[in-house]
Amino acid sequence: MNDAEGLAIAIEEAKAGASEGGVPIGAALVSADGKLLGRGHNRRVQMGSAIHHGETDALFNSGRLPGKAYKGSTMYTTLSPCDMCTGACLLYGISRVVIGENKTFLGGEAYLKQRGVEVVVLDSAECKALMDKFIAEKPE
Repeated sequence: MNDAEGLAIAIEEAKAGASEGGVPIGAALVSADGKLLGRGHNRRVQMGSAIHHGETDALFNSGRLPGKAYKGSTMYTTLSPCDMCTGACLLYGISRVVIGENKTFLGGEAYLKQRGVEVVVLDSAECKALMDKFIAEKPE
């Protein structure tokens, strides 16, 4: 799976979250050999949860995997990961994080890089438009 395909799955998830009235952030976890392990979206609004972010939802939906499953894996996310999701990527040994956009929010990218994770920012106009629309409609 290439980065465009991985991000497309994350964008589908972000749109699903938006259609549920939630924050439009999606994620997809892909193994080193290109297999989709899990996908998810931010459910903080829908579930009244402080911790149900896109990346953690993708990890949850991946199910219980052996530690070696994360070696060489890539987390695709529509928005730069927050500190919690950055920590989750580090905890599970995810090797790459591909980010749709980091203009509306800049998360823990520097820390990921410092810890040896490859970080790729795709500057997706579609990802930015999803967040811009959400921020305009729900500034609180």
